[in-house]
Amino acid sequence: MASLTTFTDEARIALDALSERATGLFSPSIRVGVTGLSRAGKTVFISAFVHNLIHGGRLPLFEAQKSGRIARALLEEQPDDAVPRFQYEDHIDALVNARTWPDSTRAISELRLTIEYESASGWNRMFSSGRLSVDIVDYPGEWLLDLPLLGKNYREFSHDAVELALLPVRAELSKEWRKLAAGVDPNMDADEMTARRLFESFAAYLKACKLDERALSTLPPGRFLMPGDLEGSPALTFAPLPGLGDARPRPGSLHAMMERRYEAYKTHVVKPFFREHIARLDRQIVLIDAMQALNAGPGAIADLERAVTEILACFRPGRGSLLTDLFSRRIDRILVAATKADHLHHESHDRLQAIVRRLTERSAARANLSGAEVDVLAMAAVRATREGTVKQGRETLPVIIGTPLEGETIGDEIFDGKTETAIFPGDLPEKAGSVFQQNGSGLNDQADPEIRFVRFRPPHLEKTAEGVTLSLPHIRLDRALQFLIGDRLA
Repeated sequence: MASLTTFTDEARIALDALSERATGLFSPSIRVGVTGLSRAGKTVFISAFVHNLIHGGRLPLFEAQKSGRIARALLEEQPDDAVPRFQYEDHIDALVNARTWPDSTRAISELRLTIEYESASGWNRMFSSGRLSVDIVDYPGEWLLDLPLLGKNYREFSHDAVELALLPVRAELSKEWRKLAAGVDPNMDADEMTARRLFESFAAYLKACKLDERALSTLPPGRFLMPGDLEGSPALTFAPLPGLGDARPRPGSLHAMMERRYEAYKTHVVKPFFREHIARLDRQIVLIDAMQALNAGPGAIADLERAVTEILACFRPGRGSLLTDLFSRRIDRILVAATKADHLHHESHDRLQAIVRRLTERSAARANLSGAEVDVLAMAAVRATREGTVKQGRETLPVIIGTPLEGETIGDEIFDGKTETAIFPGDLPEKAGSVFQQNGSGLNDQADPEIRFVRFRPPHLEKTAEGVTLSLPHIRLDRALQFLIGDRLA
């Protein structure tokens, strides 16, 4: 990542780190980044993370909770006043009362959860304050995929974008943009309407890649999909151009305009995001919707692997010393978690985890990720189903039971969003490698109904005899908490 930052960038990062470390001497904290691609469940994960700690949820693999050393957990004011607060209360209301999934992450947000605990070590109890503030930073994975652009000039960006658009799984989706771009002379005079048409066509192609039936993941520039307050600005009104030669662009040409706007995007959008947020993280969880990619076929799996590789390459991994930690923060633990494990019977969880482990190991090797501990997990931060069995002839089939979302379908049946149903989700392949094998088109020609999944509503939460609502059920959320913060509560 050093090649993506200048000396000035590193100096500012060092000053920020020094200031934060000085504050942390009296108020220990850890910054946990939560990211993932669209619909991977970032908002749900953070809401469940906080809800289970505040309400004393069942977390048998989270050692500090299991041993009774956590006195309480509470929300406090976050340290960054310029960053929007993660609206935890609204999201919990949606999950618990309305039984609807909260809105997806559209921008960066933050929340501080402070845990009061007793150290397991008598020595540590003498010197520890017994308080740890966990600053949870939520940000879209699409923005993270912009960071590799810092190491590319406009010509390289254009070349890579065209190559990606020509892949079999993308060729049809990018057809209109490629036709429009091929008819434009990069040396023509700069023209605002031409730039706008190219941008709109390229952005439409990226949006088409995100649709459920495609489930593609590598979609930079990320702000083309989530522009926020930059919508319509010149820094967001550009697109790749094919066929650029090695010569410098003519001043006043369309090529020069696009190049200038691309560099402005890097300067005013990508660099501040890296410096102010990514470079300050201590731990990271990357959530992926592997099952949506499995539904879409090997082409989508290959694209997901490409995206995870680029995401892992964006982090600053490593373990520092007492001295170096004063001037820089490094991510020493990264968890890659496949969400929505509750859409499968538990017999397939190990297979889902094996698929994610293979994908992550290949991605980590390509990203040259060293110095950080990396783990994988199949989980559901909020469990929307329970398990059962049904008789079919002489066979007993394992099923999952839940309320499919309104409009979800299996065969000719369309669900109304109210009726609880038992569904046989099928089995994932025994050999993880089989899902990475491309066929001729890069798409899933089989359309195999045995690995088709439907989406469910959040569960109905039971209440105790005293009228207290129980904490949100989950699958392996406790393992995720133990990996991410367990050692800091030892």
